[in-house]
Amino acid sequence: MNFQGYRRAIGKAGVRNHVLVIPSVVCSQGAAEAITRNLKGAVYLANVFGCAQVGEDREQTKRTLVGFGTNPNVFAVLVVGNGCENLPAKEIAEAIVPSGKRVEFIEIQEVGGTKKTIAKGRKIVKDMLAGAAALQREPISLSELIMATECGGSDYTSGLASNPALGAASDLVVEGGGTVILSETTELIGAEHLLAKRAKTPQIGKQVLDLIAWWEKEAIATGQDIRGANPAPGNIAGGITTIEEKSLGCIYKGGTTTLEEVVKYAFPPTRKGLILMDTPGHDIDQLTGMMAGGAQLAVFTTGRGTPTGSPIAPVIKITGNAETYRKMKDNMDLDVSQIIKGKETVKEAGKRIFEEVIAVASGKLTKAEKLGQRDFCIFKIGLNF
Repeated sequence: MNFQGYRRAIGKAGVRNHVLVIPSVVCSQGAAEAITRNLKGAVYLANVFGCAQVGEDREQTKRTLVGFGTNPNVFAVLVVGNGCENLPAKEIAEAIVPSGKRVEFIEIQEVGGTKKTIAKGRKIVKDMLAGAAALQREPISLSELIMATECGGSDYTSGLASNPALGAASDLVVEGGGTVILSETTELIGAEHLLAKRAKTPQIGKQVLDLIAWWEKEAIATGQDIRGANPAPGNIAGGITTIEEKSLGCIYKGGTTTLEEVVKYAFPPTRKGLILMDTPGHDIDQLTGMMAGGAQLAVFTTGRGTPTGSPIAPVIKITGNAETYRKMKDNMDLDVSQIIKGKETVKEAGKRIFEEVIAVASGKLTKAEKLGQRDFCIFKIGLNF
């Protein structure tokens, strides 16, 4: 099975061909946005970090920004800094260079202000876009696809229809030699033993259990009741009463195959097959982490509806709630509510999702892409000083 993708210089393959402008710090975000304005094919990241960060918090921000730059959906990268931040534009650019793509950086203080930076940046990006336009799609093996999975705005239909259907599609991707990333560690609480049993080795199974134990310990340490945050008010209104109920539905997204590996936030998988990435439950944090880890597209299930998208990757939105599909048709890509009505099986719906994945990987635009929805948020793990 193949999709039509873009072959990169060092052998990886993308499903999109963006020129990416990365602001290394929040101070340069405005310039980065202005550089990409009205330039088709150019996108920027709404990065609000990059300064006054230390230790692992700084490293996670750097890893995420670099991961977006090295993602195979990106043709070339311009990093825009201010000039005095402790995560310099040059450092980010140099870390992207080994990907084999064109990378440049500019700094507002060095260039001489915002207007000059925008003018210089647009000139560079326009030249990059000309190079991107010369690249043509070609057949790429499904084995080179990394598919992110996510659920958000879940309701009672999520665990009954959309998540199991996505799980069936995930199995088809893995059977074709591809990779599927399961995330949302906090939404495995109460179901972690089921995933641990599917681990390739006892050590990987223990990693799953240890992750959940850590998150539970952190939740207890706050002294707060996490209900209202997870499950969220919308989840509860939609018929989900506990985190365990939510988790039992969430875990379906990963299908039934062996868990091959557990990776930290924004790290790329080193194995093919089903992978667990340690992320929080917040939709945009986790989506950002998986794209930084190299996922070329995401499939996002929702019961109550969400407009979520990504700056560099297509996000396919699926719902098992017929009313949500009717009300939010401009956001939803697929309706699998016929499962609940008994008019479609989970496997049949999974095959439809899989076919949509191949079509989107080959260039079909998702609803989020058509709307220009480009959400970006790095999972923050430390204090600013």
